[in-house]
Amino acid sequence: MVATSISNRDSGDKAQSETLETSPDIEKGAGHNVHGAAGKGFIATDNHGESLVLFDPEAERKLRKKLDFYIVPTVSILYLFCFIDRANIGNARLAGFETDLGLTGDGYNAVLSIFYISYIIFEIPSNLACKWIGPGWFLPAISLGFGISSLGTAFVHDSASASGVRFLLGIFEAGMMPGISYYLSRWYRRSELTFRLSLFIVMAPLAGAFGGLLASGILTLDHFGSLHSWRMIFGIEGIITIGLSLIAFFTLTDRPETARWLSQEEKDLAIARVKSERMAQTSVLDTFDKKKLWLGIWNPIVLSTAFIFLLNNITVQGLSFFTPTIVGTIYPDKTTIEKQLYTVPPYVLGAVFVVSLSLASWRFDRRAIFIVATAPLTMLGYILFLASHDPHVRYAAAFLTAISCFALGPLANAQASAVVVSDSSRSIAIGTNVMFGNIGGLIATWSYLPWDAPDYKIGNGLNLAAASLILVVATIQVLWMKWDNKRRDAKDVDAELQHFSQVEIESLEWKHPGFRWRA
Repeated sequence: MVATSISNRDSGDKAQSETLETSPDIEKGAGHNVHGAAGKGFIATDNHGESLVLFDPEAERKLRKKLDFYIVPTVSILYLFCFIDRANIGNARLAGFETDLGLTGDGYNAVLSIFYISYIIFEIPSNLACKWIGPGWFLPAISLGFGISSLGTAFVHDSASASGVRFLLGIFEAGMMPGISYYLSRWYRRSELTFRLSLFIVMAPLAGAFGGLLASGILTLDHFGSLHSWRMIFGIEGIITIGLSLIAFFTLTDRPETARWLSQEEKDLAIARVKSERMAQTSVLDTFDKKKLWLGIWNPIVLSTAFIFLLNNITVQGLSFFTPTIVGTIYPDKTTIEKQLYTVPPYVLGAVFVVSLSLASWRFDRRAIFIVATAPLTMLGYILFLASHDPHVRYAAAFLTAISCFALGPLANAQASAVVVSDSSRSIAIGTNVMFGNIGGLIATWSYLPWDAPDYKIGNGLNLAAASLILVVATIQVLWMKWDNKRRDAKDVDAELQHFSQVEIESLEWKHPGFRWRA
């Protein structure tokens, strides 16, 4: 038995379904089994957001295990090479990229910035396109695009061509993080989402580790076809990405209804359990609605979380692009390959911390309090960078920053997903969050300037300030949510809703009087 019914009303009657779609008392007819709850025209929550369906924990566990096996590995591998194709320019810099292209002064920083201009502009449009086209087609398509762009970087010969290819790379990569986050929200409950997001976002620090190992291995080759030195890094990694994206067209399932590897009972369960957390929604995948899209952006927690993510990405993207450079200043006498290998351990430990913190978030169904917890370690790391010239202390500081800052990625995206209700709002809320984050990435490209070497006081000071501000904003956010929940508790939900039609109730989003924030 997958679930038990709270109401005896027949959920399969077509006429009843049509009535429920327009009735303000729709929740009275929504207490049905999993099959009924999965159907369009029925809601699966009461006016207080509580599920009207009782789910079998064992059936959920089996389904979750199946989703983890079929869904997460493909998107994780795609994101791994998405991040490698973005950050490998840092490894190429150590191998002569800057010198060969004649980039002097802040020329390298300028090439990095071009990527973020297109990345920011196309963030929200990409996620709306992802909803419209369907993630099962959209994500492999843009992966193919950034794989080709990475391969093209192997053949650039001046700053103009390098900037052009990086601009294209930004267009294609813009949809990956928000697209995958939105895609996973189609399959997982709110509490489960943070951990699953961590399983693909952890690829960011792993990309730093694996990218360093891969780059050092590639550089041991004499040539790859007509490519030599740093050009081999872009060529080989681009070809790998292209191959993976072509495979993904066949392995990535768009939504539960089209999953050939799920039985009908499992499809219904997958839909119903997600729907049971979406207050007043009659379907999981709704059509575009202007009001829902607006409320997906104009949400105080979405906007404050997006600002936190902006601050966090100053550090995350700064580490991605400049860790090889920073390690090079700490150990100037090491060979290029040794410097590449020194970048690996901080990222590995960072990856472990990402998964561990996200697992705790899943168990407690909390995100904001964990966001608060990440800031102090990042602050300590940059204090050590600024206060000490000892190579061992500064290398230890790299570990502290890596283990804390990367963990905020899945937490922030899960929070943006958790504080909206409908699918339309979720698509644009996640897109907004990542767009703000990439503004932080643009700032990061100018945080470590050549004339500020070797101590990089401006870059390290900027990151210390960003982490400190995260602590302040995240703490205020938690306190505000608790205050607003108390204010909402004083309202009579049924009385507040009595003059609304079902369509109007469905469009209330987080303004629904029964909605509560979760810190």
